Amino acid sequence: MKNLFLLLLIFSFSLNAQETFTDSTRVQNLEEVVVSSVRVKDNMPMAFNNMSKDEISKRNLGQDLPILLNFIPNVVTTSDAGAGIGYTGIRIRGINSQSTNVTINGIPYNDAESLGTFWVDLPDFSSSVENLQVQRGIGTSVNGSSAFGASINILTDKISEKSFFESSNSIGSFNTFKNTFRFSTGLLNDVFEFSGRLSKIDSDGYIDRASSDLKSYFLQASYKNKNTLIKALNFGGHEITYHAWNGIDLQTLEENRTYNPSGLYYDLEGNSQFHENELDNYQQDHFQIHWTQLFKNKLTSNLGVNLTNGKGYYEQYNENGSEDFITRKWLDNQFLVFNYSLNYQGNKNNIIIGSTYSEYDGDHFGETIWAQNSGDIEFTDQFYRGNGLKKDFSNFIKSIYQVSSKLNVYTDLQIRNIDYKTYGSTSNLDQLLVDKNYSFFNPKAGINFQRNKKNRFYFSLAKAFREPTRSDFENNISIQPEELIDYEMGWNFNSEKFYLSSNLYYMKYKNQLVLTGSLDDVGTPIRDNSGESYRMGIEIESAVILNSEINISGNISFSENKNINYITNYDGVSVNLGDTDISFSPKFISSLQLSYKPSSNVDISLLNKFVGDQYMSNTESDFSKLDSYSVTDLSIRYKCKETFLFSDVVITAMINNIFDKEYVSNGYYYTYDDTWSNPNAITTIEGSGYYPQATRNFLLGISFKL
Repeated sequence: MKNLFLLLLIFSFSLNAQETFTDSTRVQNLEEVVVSSVRVKDNMPMAFNNMSKDEISKRNLGQDLPILLNFIPNVVTTSDAGAGIGYTGIRIRGINSQSTNVTINGIPYNDAESLGTFWVDLPDFSSSVENLQVQRGIGTSVNGSSAFGASINILTDKISEKSFFESSNSIGSFNTFKNTFRFSTGLLNDVFEFSGRLSKIDSDGYIDRASSDLKSYFLQASYKNKNTLIKALNFGGHEITYHAWNGIDLQTLEENRTYNPSGLYYDLEGNSQFHENELDNYQQDHFQIHWTQLFKNKLTSNLGVNLTNGKGYYEQYNENGSEDFITRKWLDNQFLVFNYSLNYQGNKNNIIIGSTYSEYDGDHFGETIWAQNSGDIEFTDQFYRGNGLKKDFSNFIKSIYQVSSKLNVYTDLQIRNIDYKTYGSTSNLDQLLVDKNYSFFNPKAGINFQRNKKNRFYFSLAKAFREPTRSDFENNISIQPEELIDYEMGWNFNSEKFYLSSNLYYMKYKNQLVLTGSLDDVGTPIRDNSGESYRMGIEIESAVILNSEINISGNISFSENKNINYITNYDGVSVNLGDTDISFSPKFISSLQLSYKPSSNVDISLLNKFVGDQYMSNTESDFSKLDSYSVTDLSIRYKCKETFLFSDVVITAMINNIFDKEYVSNGYYYTYDDTWSNPNAITTIEGSGYYPQATRNFLLGISFKL
């Protein structure tokens, strides 16, 4: 590891020592070079959406980043606390977070073991995002090891040439408060810049006791000249959230939809109580260094180094007759990443080659901090301990060759090697011994045809593999990697006042890891291989400018998502259910936005989101059905005129769910076999849980910049 680091360091210094070019016609914006090295562009055969800082800021009043992405095509978002603050989730094309790749400045953000993304660990990170890109389908290999099914690529704040101080504050329903302070020194001596952010978010949540106490920071030091850009970043967050992952049953949903069973116990007199500290308490800190260098021979290099430290626990009250006890289950982990790429930009060919190496080391352990009858228990003793070690090394080459002025050919090849080992026991005191080595070859190819200035056509074919997670192995030690072949075909039309994008896709899976609908002991959805399955559909996105004041935009997605010959056990008998709907995969999703701009400083938007029926299981059981829902939000933004003191004052008001709909965006389904009621028969019992979302609520914010 040390040798690898030294080699990268020496190589980088040698590059920097090379002669730099002086041809002014080739001087590039270094920030744009960084963007182009990690992003899909219009001449690539992929379906994607970009969001700028301005677009994000219009709705950034404290809700987590997934909620801000709610109106992107084929997206479903959810919130455990119901109000979009705390634990939130996102599914793209029905694909869960473990199969959605997230990168921050080209560095993988997905947890290496769980492969999930825990946005609560980076509160208010949206305020430090310069722009982001959502790719649907198998993403580019530049996006890292997990580019499987969908990708979210985030770039943080660019260098500000002018100094500023900005304060953004908001209040809202459920005692929600957000305070954000941002600053920049501007370019000092035309080469240095220092910037940062401090944030605090508090919310009681829509669900009872689903409170969030969130703190975060973002610090950046930058050096920039004509040919060199170096950024050192330190960002992170500390979250304390009350558990809300248990959900509620159907009867409770109808009678008391804000009820939260987490922390419930009964005292010695038989009175119901709620444990005050049924909390998740976790801190995560990221350290990144990025070095971009331009050379005279049409070469650009990018070096990235990342270290992530995370440590925290969740506390639970456990009822055990007259021997109740309280536990804390800890995770203490480190994640080290090196990536490097070289980009050659020729007259007809754009080639990027690169490598990414990562090491993850995670300790899992539990402590008993209180017991009703402690006896000989030493509360510092660990009742379980386990460890996960994961090494991930990938190499890629990506090329765009311009065959003619209208046609280009795209190829993207990645070889990925994974070594994953676990030791010790799980929280259930079961031994977990995993020793797996995977070698994956992930190819992608496509063509892009620019017929004229208005019309673009593309087609691509890609193959990718995805390894199981730690929790997958905990539930099934024999679980297999999932395999995907992805076909994408699209047409884009773009004129002065009208835009249309359509994309057809067919995603063929082998051993797809799909959500079973059940949860483990920490509320994590359980997955299992589904054998043969597929997803196919069409995504249509459009925008029209009616006049200088009014424009309409929206998207619709139609899809069919099927397990082929799905087999399950019911009443003790193996049953082939034939082709069934894949869990959490609605057939129809749409978004609509009507924007009215009566003047240059007023922006009013009406936004609607519709999500069709979906099942929480792969058996199409009526117990697992989530009804469709339609939610409408109203956003009003007023930008005040510049004053002698403030250069920018913006007032934003949001009314979410203005029609006060009661809806559920997420849940879980479970079964168990009853073998005791009738000893001569096995009866399968079904059950479900639901996560209700907030009814009408508001957020009001004001920001000003000096």
